[in-house]
Amino acid sequence: MSRAAVPGLPSRHPIGGHLPALYADDDFAQRFTAGLDTVLAPVFATLDNLPAYLDPRVAPADFVAWLASWVGAAHDPRWPVEPRREAVARAVELHRWRGTRRGLVEGLRLALGAHAEVAGDGGAAWSRTAGADLPPEPPAEVLVRVWPGHGGPVDADRVHALVRAMCPVHTVCRVEILPGPPADEGR
Repeated sequence: MSRAAVPGLPSRHPIGGHLPALYADDDFAQRFTAGLDTVLAPVFATLDNLPAYLDPRVAPADFVAWLASWVGAAHDPRWPVEPRREAVARAVELHRWRGTRRGLVEGLRLALGAHAEVAGDGGAAWSRTAGADLPPEPPAEVLVRVWPGHGGPVDADRVHALVRAMCPVHTVCRVEILPGPPADEGR
């Protein structure tokens, strides 16, 4: 989308009306400044609407990718525009949860429209009781189960790529793609 000259876009601040009285009736001066108005009208329209350009929920679709680069949001041109807008709007929140179960589940839901659950602690264990014996060593693997949401089948390659990008680097993540919700959850 181009924000250059827009045919017929009037300037909200025509230059000719701000000229000294001497030039108010000068046909050449008025035509000359009208040409400048045509060039400047898109600039004024953009500046007048600047807050809308910076709000991912209403920004022009081509600006969403640029906004995503500002906040480090996931941006995949294959996604429909609404999930891209939501990814940018929720980027700070998702960064806060990066590397956690919640962050992984929300990231998969947002990026793919898929449901997910995460089991395992990645080898971390603790005790709430001071001086207690060490807890048994937990499995070092994290299991990520993913199943389709409302958007249809889940793309396994995209799931694996997102899990690799969102899981902590020192954690082994195993992915299972299910045809529907796990039976033990009764969803």
